[in-house]
Amino acid sequence: MILEIVLLLVAFIGSALAGIIDLKTTEIPDKIPYVMMGIGILGNVVKSYLIWSYTPIALSFLVGLLFLGFGFLLYYTGQWGGGDAKILSAIGFLLPQFSSVKTFFPFPVSFFFNVFFIGAFYMISYIVVMALMNKKIISSFISDIKARCKELVFLNIGIIIFLIILGFFTIKHLQIITLHEMFIFGLVVIAMTFGMFTLWRFEKTVEEIGFKKRIKVSELKEGDVLDDSKIWDGLTKKQVKKLQKSEKKYVVIKEGVRFAPTFPIALLITVLFGDIVFWVVGLV
Repeated sequence: MILEIVLLLVAFIGSALAGIIDLKTTEIPDKIPYVMMGIGILGNVVKSYLIWSYTPIALSFLVGLLFLGFGFLLYYTGQWGGGDAKILSAIGFLLPQFSSVKTFFPFPVSFFFNVFFIGAFYMISYIVVMALMNKKIISSFISDIKARCKELVFLNIGIIIFLIILGFFTIKHLQIITLHEMFIFGLVVIAMTFGMFTLWRFEKTVEEIGFKKRIKVSELKEGDVLDDSKIWDGLTKKQVKKLQKSEKKYVVIKEGVRFAPTFPIALLITVLFGDIVFWVVGLV
């Protein structure tokens, strides 16, 4: 259906534009998601009229508002910026259903899962690139791991003791696993623990070194986010002027992973491949 293709193009172009601006400025102009939402509502009103059914517009509001609610839940818990929540919602208003693509789940659900699946890889790639661009992050990370070797050793000792007890019980009483299988399982668990611990410390190092910066109050600008802010909400011009008139000389500002580029990528992958989780599992 031509109308569906138009709405898809609006969703892709709008989210891609938001992603580019987010990468350049860390701020997504409200006009972009609002225009997308307006076109989405209008487009689904037309679609309802053409097929003489209220379903398209009802689904548009349902999916759009559900996405908005979830997005702002992440916003108020400090995980996302307000612009990310609005872009997710705008795509929900535009594409509450898409018959041209076959997915295991309804299209918006598949897109939703893809956003977070792809987002996980995007965030890891983002912080790795950031670390490679900042030598201080690498050196601080190595120092942090050296300082926390004891924690990692004691953690693994605890896991080994637990696995020995679990292995003894399962082999002797349940007889559902062999000693060799238990040994392999133990190695996998220890490797995963080491990997997760290392990734956690790496993320914390990037957050402290790469995402936080102490600057003069006179250098503050609109859109900067203060380190003590619980939500990702940039300062307004009025707030900047108020701080500059205060007695404070320095403040700490923070940045986060600029997540908006994930939306057009997830949208494109959903259209081309459907449910990416099943596709990746199929390759493996």
